[in-house]
Amino acid sequence: MPLRHLPTDTTTPWQQCVLTTDVDAHAQAQRGFALHYEQLSPGRFSGLVHHVQLPHTRLVHEQCSVAVRQRGVLGQGHFGFAMPLVASAQPAHFNGQRVAHDDVMLGSGAELDLTTPPGFSLIGVVIAAELLNPLWQQMYGRPPSAWIHSQVVVPTRPGLAAALRERHLRTLQQAAALLAPHPGDAAGQTAGGDTTGEDNGQTNAGTTADTTAACQLRDALLIEWFEALPDSIDASAVPSAVARRKLVDRACALMLAHPDEPLSMLSLCRQVGTSRRRLDLCFHDVLGLSPARYLRTVRLNGLRRALRAGAPSVQDAAARWGFWHLGQLAHDYQRQFGELPSKTRVRG
Repeated sequence: MPLRHLPTDTTTPWQQCVLTTDVDAHAQAQRGFALHYEQLSPGRFSGLVHHVQLPHTRLVHEQCSVAVRQRGVLGQGHFGFAMPLVASAQPAHFNGQRVAHDDVMLGSGAELDLTTPPGFSLIGVVIAAELLNPLWQQMYGRPPSAWIHSQVVVPTRPGLAAALRERHLRTLQQAAALLAPHPGDAAGQTAGGDTTGEDNGQTNAGTTADTTAACQLRDALLIEWFEALPDSIDASAVPSAVARRKLVDRACALMLAHPDEPLSMLSLCRQVGTSRRRLDLCFHDVLGLSPARYLRTVRLNGLRRALRAGAPSVQDAAARWGFWHLGQLAHDYQRQFGELPSKTRVRG
């Protein structure tokens, strides 16, 4: 059963909780966002998307079993605040900046570039400017500083990270309960019960919600997010992080211009106009892995999408993505996705 269409405006309350088994389904489950995911580490994908939309604010809880890179847009005129939910042995990378366990990622929702390690889980809020600006003005007597239009990683104030995590999850559940349809309501008769799977989810509109209580929960949580930020935010390192990300983006575009004929690293460096060492450092800062490894994983993801879309044969799709040794491809593909290419094609 396909996911129900959700309202894309930010004023109508709704909630959605979806378990996913594919990165593309995971991206599509985040309605109102325009996101693209690549699976970077081996293993069968499983994920969770739990969103609660309140007036002008979305509460988010997301997790993925494997390393992924997500890019896209959360909404023009919107701003995001997010942080890791659980500690991870490897750091995440946000807009070319490393993210520690108690760091907050924040900034404009017009452009997102986040790479996360296996087993990563995050919480966050996405706020419309029409709510953020007056609330910030009310709290601090001034509008948000210019850093809000960038993508910045900052540490939380000492001792506040754990309390913020607990408060966010509690508010997410309380807001979801407010939006749950009452027995006998028309919404309750049509929304259905809990469902899970690649293309299934639970979606409840806020027709029976106590809007006043929901807004009170929202405002109290947003204050907690704002108060967890440091007294001053230094965004001076952002331009160099952006420059590293742009170099990586340029290299990725060149690598994928002709996926059937992968570039050598020497040729790639020459066309980008940088050294092998600098290119490698930039890839590790932005993505946490080498250029060669990233190219191979992206090509495997592209092959998987071609097979799911109904490629005439595995050999045909493999050739279009630059894989010529089918025996090695079968081994690498099964290690990456937990199944053989032929099985993906049949299921697709």
